[in-house]
Amino acid sequence: MELFFADQPSWALVVEIIAILVVLGKAADWLVGEAVVLSERSGLPKVIIGATVVSLGTTAPEAAVSVLAALQGNPDLALGNAVGSIICDTGLILGIACLILPLKLPRLIVNRQGWLQFGAGWLLVAACWPWQEGTNPFKTGGVLPQWMGFVFLVLLVGYLFLSVRWAKLAGSAPELEEFESDASASMPYVVGKLLVAISLVVGSSHVLIPAIIEMAGRMNVPNAIIAATFVAFGTSLPELVTAVTAARKDHGDLAVGNIIGADILNVLFVAGMAAAVTPGGLQAPPSLFQVLFPSMLLVLVIFRLGVTFSKERMQRPFGALLLVFYIAAMVLSYAVLGTPEH
Repeated sequence: MELFFADQPSWALVVEIIAILVVLGKAADWLVGEAVVLSERSGLPKVIIGATVVSLGTTAPEAAVSVLAALQGNPDLALGNAVGSIICDTGLILGIACLILPLKLPRLIVNRQGWLQFGAGWLLVAACWPWQEGTNPFKTGGVLPQWMGFVFLVLLVGYLFLSVRWAKLAGSAPELEEFESDASASMPYVVGKLLVAISLVVGSSHVLIPAIIEMAGRMNVPNAIIAATFVAFGTSLPELVTAVTAARKDHGDLAVGNIIGADILNVLFVAGMAAAVTPGGLQAPPSLFQVLFPSMLLVLVIFRLGVTFSKERMQRPFGALLLVFYIAAMVLSYAVLGTPEH
């Protein structure tokens, strides 16, 4: 695949990357849908499905891309995708949803899961910081150790357990109507579609990585920056579709809850899984500490401030602020790091 993409003109490479990302997003949608049907056939309550199957399914593209990138020796791409997805989810997607219609603010979620989201971002930076080496991560980078990846996965299990418990106490679940088209289909048909969806997620992720590396090389931009922009947007398509649909139907609380959950899973599930399968841990290049980590932490701070000063709804000016911040962060990434010396 590396030779194939190397022979492509730049415009064709861009088109091919976009096409792969579209396939990845559609495959993730299929995966979630068929997984929900199978879960319902097993007798699981919708409240459990919404808190586990749906949330894990929407982050499946990020997990597939990051794990494969780590296994193929591209840890900066793996971490860049996880961090970039948090920036994209909170800045771009939540901003767009808020501009469509002021979002209902689920106080219980933002004051409970919201602080977990905030803490998860800081935990990721702290885990990558070279505390023992005593070096400057802005010049030498850091590492997310393999053992910390396993710690993240243990925390993931705890978070999912809490999510199910909180959902049961709330007595409601995310609306799943959009996933029920195959509710009356035969079990072999549902299983077949699920296997095809999983194959497409893994296969498109496998093809995407060499294409992204080739594009990064041509643009003299670090893999982590490409991963945090192109790849993060593409792998966040399920969250984008969910948030926009929820906002249009005035279910903004679902959009906010989905973004908060996705951010937590990007740390515990995506970064955790990628680190756990890498014996030497995930190397965090200086570019992450110079631009991407600060951008991630800042957008989480802006979100917390927005929640604090909002009343019953997150208004359009706040959505515009999030969107402007996302655009500025991406422009800054390329302006500061998009040079040969980086």
